[in-house]
Amino acid sequence: MRPVWSEARQYARFARKLRESLRHPVTAEQARAIVRRRLEAREANFLEVVERAVFGNPRSPYLPLLARAGCALGDLRETVRARGLEPALEALRAAGVYVTAEEAKGRTPIVRGDLVVPVRDTDFDNPLLRADYGAETGGTTGPVIRVGVSVENLLAEAPNALLAFEAHGLRGLPMGQWRGILPNTSAVNNLFRSGAFIGQRHVRWFSPSPMSWTVRRLKPRALTMCIVGVGWLSGVRLPWPRYVPLDRADVVARWAAQTAAAHGGCVLRCVASTALRVALAAQEHGLSLAGVTMIAGGEPITPAKAAGIARSGARWVPAYAFTEGGNVGFGCARPVAPDDVHVYRDLHAIIQAPRRIGASATTVPALYFSSLSPTARKILLNAENGDYAILEPRACGCPLEAHGFTAHLREIRSFGLLTSEGTMVVATDMVRVLEEVLPARFGGSALDYQMVEEEDDAGFTRLRLLIHPRVAVADEADVVRTIVQHLTGLSRNLWTEVGTIRVVRAAPALTAQGKLVPLHLARRPTASTVPPDGPARP
Repeated sequence: MRPVWSEARQYARFARKLRESLRHPVTAEQARAIVRRRLEAREANFLEVVERAVFGNPRSPYLPLLARAGCALGDLRETVRARGLEPALEALRAAGVYVTAEEAKGRTPIVRGDLVVPVRDTDFDNPLLRADYGAETGGTTGPVIRVGVSVENLLAEAPNALLAFEAHGLRGLPMGQWRGILPNTSAVNNLFRSGAFIGQRHVRWFSPSPMSWTVRRLKPRALTMCIVGVGWLSGVRLPWPRYVPLDRADVVARWAAQTAAAHGGCVLRCVASTALRVALAAQEHGLSLAGVTMIAGGEPITPAKAAGIARSGARWVPAYAFTEGGNVGFGCARPVAPDDVHVYRDLHAIIQAPRRIGASATTVPALYFSSLSPTARKILLNAENGDYAILEPRACGCPLEAHGFTAHLREIRSFGLLTSEGTMVVATDMVRVLEEVLPARFGGSALDYQMVEEEDDAGFTRLRLLIHPRVAVADEADVVRTIVQHLTGLSRNLWTEVGTIRVVRAAPALTAQGKLVPLHLARRPTASTVPPDGPARP
């Protein structure tokens, strides 16, 4: 445990930096110039980060991988300059220089052939950055991981946020959010990165979690007060969080409808499932969300969620980020899919490689991220984040393309696997059934169904299907049959014969951040990779 005086000094330093940054918000002209310079210097920026944070850091977990691949700093420089950044990263991964999502979180050691490198999640922290406060991952795939966030990191991402808001005509609109308070830092980051640091006005902060003053939560709550107070002292009227539980989405819907009507539009930031809650509450209470733009991330935005939001009259814009990597991209103004985002190529380099899911024959094009900024939260070098997607260069004609963001990501999903009775089902197939097939057949929405994987007393893996009590289901066996019939590659009789799926009438469980995850996997099998692994020099 850190001494109290040390933390006090850290927070005082944070307050000084924050106050200075609030006095000089980024302008549109500055944002364009910053992004342009970073895009022009992508390769040089990558090499600088690797030189200082990897080769210059004796504790870097990437060093043993690079040594095994026979890649020194000079070799890497030569390869990047000769082939380009992404081809060089692909060559590194082919030589075994990458980390899986489980390795990057410190849950399993790095294993490449006979090389075994024990790691902790903190081994990937950026040694070039002094954290001002700690973020936490959502914990949806395992234990919570703490990640340091700094004012410098948020300032580096602010120009991208400004250009994104400008591209969608959101500049100057009042903004609210329904996000949790610290130690979940998404809301705090939004206040600054896409708020005060770019001159965007936050007027409401709805929190799905209350301001608890227990000993465990005392420090993050005190820091929340400090952050809001520093804003007011700097002339920026930051909103104080107001507790609105998830079953009162009508409160948020009324604010959004009234604000949009009074100001010609407004912005609401939330996660995908809470955005859907607001949309459904608006429809239930006869409210129009015309003029409301919902910006959401944190969960895959499936077609079912996007359609439910659109029926309320609200516009949906996706934002793609993850705690360790920060902001990755923002929605295209001319999308071809609900989650079509432009990649922030000035902050990240992304490649893909086949990823085998468990022991199945299914492979997915996994995403591998590399840091291009010295202010990155974690140093990523071909690091998985547990997602796969379609990554493509595409001319769309939207303003973000004109700024140099020419790469798109869409159909972004997490790779996972349900396993029972020797039968494997890819998680995305089950999500489709839960969010589209069951609501269409039995009623309700994507918020009313959830599958939980668990072991029974005999050690068998069973699946518990939670159906919200508000959904009227006359025949639970029919629900199970419908699930099995719509899953590809599954013996249609096996799961029904052995009672693999048990229906429970209960509200789906939520994460600590208020997310509704369609699949709760109690035990995730360790996925193997299929790299052309070897000691060849990239």
